[in-house]
Amino acid sequence: MTDMVLLLQMLAVLAVIGGCAGVLAGVFGVGGGIVLVPAFFYAFQTLGYDGPELMQMCLATSLATIVVTSLRSLSSHNKKGAVDWSILRGWAPGIVLGAVVGMMVVAGLRSVTLQLIFGALALTVGLYLAFGRAEWRVSEAMPKGFLRAILSPLLGFLSVLMGIGGGSFGVPVMTLFNTPIHRAVATAAGFGVLIAVPAVIGFMFVKPTMQMPPLTIGAVNLVAFGIVIAMTLITTPYGVRLAHRTDAKPLKRAFGLFLTLVALNMLRKAWMG
Repeated sequence: MTDMVLLLQMLAVLAVIGGCAGVLAGVFGVGGGIVLVPAFFYAFQTLGYDGPELMQMCLATSLATIVVTSLRSLSSHNKKGAVDWSILRGWAPGIVLGAVVGMMVVAGLRSVTLQLIFGALALTVGLYLAFGRAEWRVSEAMPKGFLRAILSPLLGFLSVLMGIGGGSFGVPVMTLFNTPIHRAVATAAGFGVLIAVPAVIGFMFVKPTMQMPPLTIGAVNLVAFGIVIAMTLITTPYGVRLAHRTDAKPLKRAFGLFLTLVALNMLRKAWMG
């Protein structure tokens, strides 16, 4: 197969993936990473790239798209005054530290191990989306001191292990500590920037041993990055409109169940592989 034919196949597959991720992000308010990572994995595996660092590339490329989408989201939310900068400043050092450690851990793990980790964490997120309740609380205020020093790097660390931004873990954490949902979503966009930027810089210096797709720097595939960014910018507004026209709760539960099935399939493939 020539490089040009392979490149055209990649463009077609990635355009569909990016379009779907944009719609889902608009409807459910979750970052595209939780959809992009398994989609990248199955797409590149189908195209013939199946080696020990395949999941590294999927995670790294997903995080590269999150740099752009999180900055755009943070800017939009900030114009509306929805970002809680005091939370962002207080949590930033721990999140960055956790993201850097997460990147180093991912760089040293093989694809099968990362599949198991992603599957287990995605299963947790999927079950929370499907069965979690908005009124759940563990405290009346965001944690500080020792608890924040534990939770903030853990949030950054787990997010890099999944190739996701700040929404999937950050929003539940903030709402559980009594942060209003709109402020939690807005502030989590800032978490996404803090997670993705240091991790992507590190991933660009990784030297994989397997054959990578065309236009890959380190573990970041530029073709997937560019196509997905373009498609999500086009399709996310359609997802937002769909969300406003329908009841969000059953849609969120349905997406949680869908994500649960994706996670279980990832775990099955890792276990069998």
